[in-house]
Amino acid sequence: MADRTTPDEELMRALYDDHAGPLLAFVLRLVAGDRHRAEDVVQETLVRAWRNADQLQRATGSIRPWLVTVARRIVIDGHRSRKARPQEVDPTPLETMPAADVIDRALRMMTISEALSDLSQAHREALVETYFKERTVNEAAEVLRVPAGTVRSRVFYALRSLRLSLEERGVTE
Repeated sequence: MADRTTPDEELMRALYDDHAGPLLAFVLRLVAGDRHRAEDVVQETLVRAWRNADQLQRATGSIRPWLVTVARRIVIDGHRSRKARPQEVDPTPLETMPAADVIDRALRMMTISEALSDLSQAHREALVETYFKERTVNEAAEVLRVPAGTVRSRVFYALRSLRLSLEERGVTE
């Protein structure tokens, strides 16, 4: 089997083998130890070297100074572009904020509570016992110590008054 590597691949392997380690050490100091960022900078530097391969092959001496200069400029450009962008906001406070459903439910409950306070005490007690505590009319009558017919009547008039009170507050559903 013949070696099928192209001159470009050979150049990239030689660049990587000879310069990637020292270049990574240099860039790590520039990016305050951020290894991922340093690796990205080294990779971009080597890609730029590959794009300029014809110029680098004509150069005399080591190409490491050229690589170091390119890497330093990439770091500076990255720093400048982050400064030019608006500061990113930490999403943590948004994650702890209640969802719209929770807020809507709380607002609905506040509106209903206000509307219930408009009712007379007898009507409010009849509604609380039957709707909120889910008691039957007979059970509510026992708790309230009134006849079952009175509970039915109070619930009927309480619901009618509650509907009007909610409509006045803009609740139409």
